[in-house]
Amino acid sequence: MRLLIIEDDREAVSYLVKAFREAGHLADHATDGLDGYGLACDGAYDVLIVDRMLPKLDGLSLIRSLREQAVTTPVLILSALGQVDDRVKGLRAGGDDYLPKPYAFSELLARVEVLARRGGSSAASAEATAYRVGDLELDRLSHRVTRAGQDVALQPREFRLLEYLMRHAGQVVTRTMLLEHVWDYHFDPQTNVIDVHVSRLRAKLDKGFGTPMIHTIRGAGYILRADEARPPS
Repeated sequence: MRLLIIEDDREAVSYLVKAFREAGHLADHATDGLDGYGLACDGAYDVLIVDRMLPKLDGLSLIRSLREQAVTTPVLILSALGQVDDRVKGLRAGGDDYLPKPYAFSELLARVEVLARRGGSSAASAEATAYRVGDLELDRLSHRVTRAGQDVALQPREFRLLEYLMRHAGQVVTRTMLLEHVWDYHFDPQTNVIDVHVSRLRAKLDKGFGTPMIHTIRGAGYILRADEARPPS
């Protein structure tokens, strides 16, 4: 990953830069909000790590300005202000995650890795606001799914799962890929949580239609494709 740390505590910056580099990542830094804003606009970073209390331009104003300029790089806010209201303000300003100080570096690293994966998958499809496979359509902006013009009501996790499958339509998607990109964390790929969600999604998509959309590839994962209609039995 290539990271930008915007933090005015030079001792903290030095520690974070060293720790991230030891973990195999590149880390640039800025010690005030204006310099950080300039680097964030000009540089191609995977994640921004932003302190709230910054000289020249405070962290929340910096994030709002980036979002106004259509900079979509994921932002993790670090702050000694850790109350619920503080976290809410940070997220509403455009932050993607909020970690109060003091913190463990292992947790910070894990959160940054999650944001980088999430940002990478969204960047790859930044121009796609809707997907269509056969008679199945998904609109990311309206959060609407239809099949043959009929609305399909999905829970948030089901919607995200379907979006990922449609983004990779015609490709085999493994359980590990789903865990990382839909659930955003790693755990035993043998767990049945994915099978349960896929089964529920499949039931909603296929009910009343003669052709299935989601197919199980034994020993590999799942694939979403529009098959030809089955002949009547």
